Amino acid sequence: MARRTVLRATAILSLAVFLSSCAQEAPPETTVAPLEVVKPRPEIYAEYGLRADLSYLTDNQRRMIAILIEASDIMDGLFWRQAYGDDWQDWLASIDDDAARRFAALNYGPWDRLDDNKPFIEGIGPKPLGANFYPADMTKEEFDAAYLPGKNGLYSLVRRNDDGSLKLVPYSVAYADELKQAAELLREAAELAESQDFANYLKLRAAALISDDYQMSDLYWMDVKDNEIDVVIGPIETYEDRLFGYRAAFESYVLIKDLDWSARLARFALLLPELQEGLPVPEAYKAESPGSDSDLNAYDVVYYAGDCNAASKTIAINLPNDEEVQLQKGTRRLQLKNAMQAKFEEILQPIAGELLDESQRQHVTFDAFFANTMFHEVAHGLGIKNTINGKGTVRQALLDIASSMEEGKADILGLYMITRLHEAGELGDVDLRDYYVTFMTSVFRSIRFGGQQRARQGEHGALQLFRGPGRIRSRRRNRHLPGRLRQDAQCYDVSVPAAADTAGRRRLRRRPGVDEYPRRYRRAAASGS
Repeated sequence: MARRTVLRATAILSLAVFLSSCAQEAPPETTVAPLEVVKPRPEIYAEYGLRADLSYLTDNQRRMIAILIEASDIMDGLFWRQAYGDDWQDWLASIDDDAARRFAALNYGPWDRLDDNKPFIEGIGPKPLGANFYPADMTKEEFDAAYLPGKNGLYSLVRRNDDGSLKLVPYSVAYADELKQAAELLREAAELAESQDFANYLKLRAAALISDDYQMSDLYWMDVKDNEIDVVIGPIETYEDRLFGYRAAFESYVLIKDLDWSARLARFALLLPELQEGLPVPEAYKAESPGSDSDLNAYDVVYYAGDCNAASKTIAINLPNDEEVQLQKGTRRLQLKNAMQAKFEEILQPIAGELLDESQRQHVTFDAFFANTMFHEVAHGLGIKNTINGKGTVRQALLDIASSMEEGKADILGLYMITRLHEAGELGDVDLRDYYVTFMTSVFRSIRFGGQQRARQGEHGALQLFRGPGRIRSRRRNRHLPGRLRQDAQCYDVSVPAAADTAGRRRLRRRPGVDEYPRRYRRAAASGS
């Protein structure tokens, strides 16, 4: 692989920026319907230059960025193999139509991720719910019946033995050559790091890639505070596994800290224990305290690879996902400011012009959008990680709808916290309406894709919650007037962990609002993309 050795003082990356808050979400399992082949539509993606100031970095730090990008490219190839198959390069090169090939590259396969994963190339079947993590002919019943210790693990593939029985293949074995190369690059980058803590983290992450044991590097990452450059790399999110939500997909972000904005955010991290204690829920749901090492920082993205680069782009990160790490250390919330700016300019503002009443448009501001996104991420760290009835973690109890319920909780709880902090004077001299109107505009952005994506299900629920007298109403050609949203609509999903049985999970997902908001509003919002 060719080494990138030169970086300009200002990095300008032309990226597809159909952006989504938080980590990307995949649709839940759906019933089989006649297969519809749609047209490739690369034109729905806006090109936007993501700029990052590299002027204050040293020569070694710039060289390190190039090495981290090289390691990220390996993650990109591994995600292709997980999402589509091992022959992805030959398949992509075989596509004659330029638009279809471009769209396939954006979607990491022949399925449109923003249209319920419908195929856009003739002769391609439906996308397997388990992507390439499982044998294509494996059923849920076969998997459930198989004796495979650790079969619900994050870091293994399910494959067949010669006799047809199922077996587990650890990532460190299935992708041994690529992960060994990526680990060597991380160690090389560590030699150039000016922060000793960051150098140690890179070495631990390198060891994790070839051992499938990521917890130690996650714990250490929580203590890395003095680095201007950061990288989030490895198998992290489980959205690509729509069959069970067990297996993690490879991805990478290469980031540069925005020192000024990070300083502005630091004080909010100190408020997390108090915010947890003040949640308007029964005491049983506040029994766990988030780790005290949580922090908030702003970054500029210089590179996306793998899962986080598939179709829509992530604009904020809340990691690690490991519940034990969260309870011991907390989480880090990384706000990707330049990507957020792209989303605001290219998506949010046009939608506001299309759907909001003129009297409300002045309240759609970047600062409010940034804050809403930030407190959404803060909300992910609040609440409890384990069920109150002893049936395991919340994620294990809710299985395939855990992500949508968590996103709904974060949406409402984030807005609730903004309201309370504004009342306490912690946000300064700002108009609270900016946050509410910007929040609703962002919800309209999300409903363009219906209710199939899991993150979008949570936002559909939020929209349904806010419809009604004194909250949000429609007038004149679908123009909207967001009112003062009900403050007693705080945390409708904080209590979700109690529903640890299958019937309870399904009742939660069938709540009104998941997909019933009038399609005419979705069409109008889509014109603002």
